Amino acid sequence: MATPIYQFSQLPKGSAMSPVNARAHRARAEGEPPSVGVIYNPRSHGNKGADFDCDINPQVHISKPGDRSDLPEALAEFAATGIDLLVINGGDGTVRDVLTHGIDIFGDDWPAIAVLPKGKTNALTVDLGVPGDWSLQNAIDAFENGSRVVRRPVQVTSLNDGPVSRVLGFIFGAGAFTTAINAGQGAHRLGAFNSTVVGVTAAWGVMQWALGSRANPWRRGAKMAIRLGNGAVAMEHSGVGDPEWRQILLASTLETMPAGIKPFGEMKKGLKLAVTDQISRKSVLDLFRMIRGHTPAGARERGFHQLSTPQFTLEIEDSFILDGEAFPAGKYRIGQGPELEFVRP
Repeated sequence: MATPIYQFSQLPKGSAMSPVNARAHRARAEGEPPSVGVIYNPRSHGNKGADFDCDINPQVHISKPGDRSDLPEALAEFAATGIDLLVINGGDGTVRDVLTHGIDIFGDDWPAIAVLPKGKTNALTVDLGVPGDWSLQNAIDAFENGSRVVRRPVQVTSLNDGPVSRVLGFIFGAGAFTTAINAGQGAHRLGAFNSTVVGVTAAWGVMQWALGSRANPWRRGAKMAIRLGNGAVAMEHSGVGDPEWRQILLASTLETMPAGIKPFGEMKKGLKLAVTDQISRKSVLDLFRMIRGHTPAGARERGFHQLSTPQFTLEIEDSFILDGEAFPAGKYRIGQGPELEFVRP
C-alpha cells in the first residue's frame, strides 16, 4: 500500500453509487472465538522489519495487500467469510485506504473495527484511547471484554468531471495545513512521530506565521471557496486579508486530537471546522492560544472561525490533505461517512 504521504493526480476510482456486497452473518456458538480479518500493512512505520504472527488461531484471517488496489478483493473475502472484527494494522493512511475501499464492500453494515497504531501518525487511535503497544491479541480480547465507541469518518466526494469518487478519513486540511504536512515529513526524518511531530510542526508553523511575509506559504494559505450546509451558503469572511484566500482549513470528526491540541475549541461531536483568514502577525499569539483550546473574544472578527456543519463544499486551487495524503485541486463535497463501531480497551 502507499506510503503515508504520497502525491497523486486522481482520486480512487470507486464509485459513490457502487452496489454494496452483503456481509455474511453467522451465529457464534457459546465460547467460540470471533472471526477476525486483519489488514496488515508491512510498510507501516511500526511494522518495518517485523514479522507478523499468522498462527494465532484458525479464526484469524490475515491479508497483506501489496498495494491499495488489492484492498477490495481482500475486504470482499472478509465480508464473504462473515468476520466479526476487522483489524487494521497500520497508521492513519492505512485506515484511510481501508475505509475508502471498504465502503463499496460493507456499505452501512461494517463489522466492529480495531486499529493497531503502527504508523508514523496514529491520530485515530489517540482519539480512541488505544495504547501504542496494543497487539492483535489485545484487540481480540477487547472485542469480547473491552468497550466500543462510534465514529463517523470524514467523507470527501469529488464533484469534478469524470467518475464519481470518494475517500474516507478523519483529518482533512488545506492551505497552510498542506505546508505543515510537508514539514511533518521533515520531522519524521529527524525521528519525530505521533503526537511529537504534531507538537513540533505546530511550533514551527507558529514561528513561520510570526516571522514570515505574505509570500510565505504558511501565511499565504490557498485560494478557496467554502460553502456550508445543504444550502451551500458561502462561509463568512472577516475582511482580514484577501477574501478569496484562507490561510488554513482543518476539518475532522475526531473528538480528541493529537498532542492535546483543540483547534475546534470545546466542540466535540460531528463534523467540525477550524478556518483562519489571512491573519496578521499580531494575531499569532491568539492562534497559538486557539490551538491550545482558548478562543479569544472577537475571534471571528479577527479572522478565526470555529464551527460545525453537516457538510460543506470546497473549491480549491491547491491540493488538500486527508490523513497525510495529498489530493488534487478541484471541487469537493465534504460530509460524514457511515457510523463505524471501534473496539478499544
